[in-house]
Amino acid sequence: MLLVLTGVTAISVALLAYVNELTKEPIAQANAKTLSDAVSAVVPGFDNDPIAEKKAQEVNGVEYSVYPATKEGKFIGAAVEAAAMGFGGELKVLVGFDAEGKIIDYSLLSHVETPGLGSKAADWFKKGNKGDITGMNPGEAPLTVSKDGGKVDAITASTITSRAFLNAVNVAYAAYAGQNTADGATGATQKNVEEAADTNTATGATIKVELTDSVSAK
Repeated sequence: MLLVLTGVTAISVALLAYVNELTKEPIAQANAKTLSDAVSAVVPGFDNDPIAEKKAQEVNGVEYSVYPATKEGKFIGAAVEAAAMGFGGELKVLVGFDAEGKIIDYSLLSHVETPGLGSKAADWFKKGNKGDITGMNPGEAPLTVSKDGGKVDAITASTITSRAFLNAVNVAYAAYAGQNTADGATGATQKNVEEAADTNTATGATIKVELTDSVSAK
């Protein structure tokens, strides 16, 4: 019996490893296409390859991916991946900023929020919708829900998700602005606000931006 169980286990492990090897590349290609499409959606108009030129910026000890976008060699903005803990778990978002730090658009990459409630974050904060954050600059003032004294309408019955989403956007801005600290509760610190205004007009990036080419953990 023991030999049979051992044999079955060994065969099962081998089959799983084989299937994993077969599907690894297709899954990686699908994820790459999803990311590429999302970057194109949140920062349209670039003619470079933002993903190939990915940088990593550390914020509060965590590295976030920054995808710089240029057109004819001129910096026009960047897409930034960031995450925060929502009601059901991690909520990951890709936020597009223009050269001035204003939000162009966003894409909710993944979440485990409640269907019909927190899941509305995929569209709730987009242009024309009730919680519209497009055109806002987190460097001027961290984005917060109206219940907390902010200007953004929270998703109905999903304040926790809304706060998490805005926290992720604020951290994304901190990464975009090249800052290594941000308040996990309210977003960018006053330091972010002051230094974000110190912009290099030639590149669109803040003078104190210090990005590395290391692989992002987020």
